[in-house]
Amino acid sequence: MLDLYLIRHASTVPNAEKRYPLAGEDAPLSRLGEKQAAALKLPAGTVFSSPARRTVQTASLAGFTKVQISPELSEAAFGVMAGRTWAELEAAHGTAPASWIRALSDPASLDGPPEGESGAAFHTRVGGWLERLPRTGPETSTVLAFTHLGPMLAALRLTVGLRAAETPPCSVAHLRRSGADWWLAGLAPGPN
Repeated sequence: MLDLYLIRHASTVPNAEKRYPLAGEDAPLSRLGEKQAAALKLPAGTVFSSPARRTVQTASLAGFTKVQISPELSEAAFGVMAGRTWAELEAAHGTAPASWIRALSDPASLDGPPEGESGAAFHTRVGGWLERLPRTGPETSTVLAFTHLGPMLAALRLTVGLRAAETPPCSVAHLRRSGADWWLAGLAPGPN
């Protein structure tokens, strides 16, 4: 059996501003984020992280210093949405941003935000990482993945068919796999 913990990174200033991250932006954790990450209680296991500073910092402050960097766990490429809040996007593009997010959230969609990732490409990237996780062995394996909201939700869609979930910064989704079957063992908001 495999126990997989998907951990959304702790709070950053762009999170508090409710804006999509800029391409290449590598915002550190805010003071609140540092406190959230330090309060995480997670089991030992093999640890992976997106290359972003905020995910690596979250892992480190949660007590994990040996981390394998996995670009597949990076946030989606938001293209023209990057650096903007939802209100700014609606003011500039009307209802189009809602269709861009729906496309990005659809594993079969060839569309997504202009100049960004398509839903199919994004889910293929996250799904490829999931496929490389250890298969069922004689003992339970534990894997922790420090990532972002987008990849966390993509993994939940691909494994248990969960279309949406409220997952504020530092939330933890606990999945289990036996053979080819996945189930959701827990979903909890992170420490405040």
